[in-house]
Amino acid sequence: MAQTGEELQARYGERYKWLVLITVMIGSMAAIMSSTIVNVAVPDLSRHFTLGQERAQWVSTSFMLAMTLSMLTTPWLLLRFGLRRTYGGAMLLLLCGGIFGGVSVNYLMLIAMRVVEGLACGVVQPIPAIMILRSFAKHEQGRAMGLFGFGVVLAPALGPSVGGVLVEHFGWRSIFFIMVPFCLAVLAMANRYLAANATGGEARPLDWRGLLLAGVAIICLLNGLVEVRQNGLIAAVLLGIGLAGLVGFVVYQLKTPHPLMNMALFRYPQFAMGALVAFIYGMGLFGSTYLLPVYMQLGLHYLPSQAGLVLLPAGGVLAVTIWLGGRLVDRFPPHLLVATGVLLLALSFALMALVKPDTSYIVLILWAIVGRIGLGLVLPALSLGSMRGVDFALIAQGSSTINFLRQLGGAIGVSLVGIVLEWRLSLYPAGTGAHSLRAFDETFVFIAVISALAVAAAWRIREPQAPV
Repeated sequence: MAQTGEELQARYGERYKWLVLITVMIGSMAAIMSSTIVNVAVPDLSRHFTLGQERAQWVSTSFMLAMTLSMLTTPWLLLRFGLRRTYGGAMLLLLCGGIFGGVSVNYLMLIAMRVVEGLACGVVQPIPAIMILRSFAKHEQGRAMGLFGFGVVLAPALGPSVGGVLVEHFGWRSIFFIMVPFCLAVLAMANRYLAANATGGEARPLDWRGLLLAGVAIICLLNGLVEVRQNGLIAAVLLGIGLAGLVGFVVYQLKTPHPLMNMALFRYPQFAMGALVAFIYGMGLFGSTYLLPVYMQLGLHYLPSQAGLVLLPAGGVLAVTIWLGGRLVDRFPPHLLVATGVLLLALSFALMALVKPDTSYIVLILWAIVGRIGLGLVLPALSLGSMRGVDFALIAQGSSTINFLRQLGGAIGVSLVGIVLEWRLSLYPAGTGAHSLRAFDETFVFIAVISALAVAAAWRIREPQAPV
């Protein structure tokens, strides 16, 4: 069997890059589904393990924390082990996380398996953008990103829907086992279509000190946020350590010869603005993805299957929008598409805050569709607009950095949403009728404001300029 990229290219010809794209697309679908499918099970998990919102949000936050950190290792793994072994190893890890997560006997084991899944998904996430930017001509990149996005957005659309049905009929454990067929399919395709040889340059030492600094900083920041309402002194200490760790990470990255995050990327104005948008947008997007299924079940008292299905029509619209968005980014300035998309996303959250107990289920679907249209405009334009003009040698690290900042924003966003929701629910206790919905309404407003902050930065993702 052919092993190297050159041999596979000779075997499959022009269609080879599309075969690779489909392979990594299915892997990304599995990764994204494992991220979103669990959200619809949070109320069930809370009852099973007797958790409040501040602890329950760690089911999502622990996954995103692990994903955020492992993203930084993707460029090193690709250089050290090659595409096939890196991708295959990540899928094996995701497979193990799904199987053992489904048989968890306590909350600690469940969190550990979510961390395992997150580590695998973090390695996988930056690879498609790296492959598209390296393998496709500039005039094909929008179409490739649109096709990739068309498939990938089915995962967050189907994840909560399938998860809701599974939780309702088979319990929360079933949402972990659904990952198994996806992982097995990707392992077979990776063995057939992905190159075994490392590409992109010579392997360098892994910056484990930088990884350790980033890990300590992020863990302290997230735990500090959780402690804000419990113990102010502990929260201040943890947040202080976290901020100091982030500063130390940046300083160390500037000095080390082989950084996890090459700070030279931020000399490109469009990349710097894209990174800021990715962070803020991640806070809003992932925070809302966590909040919506919880809101549907605890606030509006829908069944898990109904809570999951509200995103299914929106997912179909998103699939079409992201396909069109991929084509639009080849014709229109990326900053225009990103700014418009983020604005629509913020509008969707604001509209959710206006929902009343007697609001039609169809209206909920329509408000979700507004946000998904915005998301479809953002995804292709943000990746390509931020990376165009960046030196070819920095593409892998640039893709990892954008994904890292989006996921870091997402982890912080989920944590903040859990904290704000728990705080507001304590002010409007259950059993007070429509007044209990005010807690969710105010949390949606919080996410809408966060998302709207990204519009100004998005407007500055202009045409690439030379680094200064």
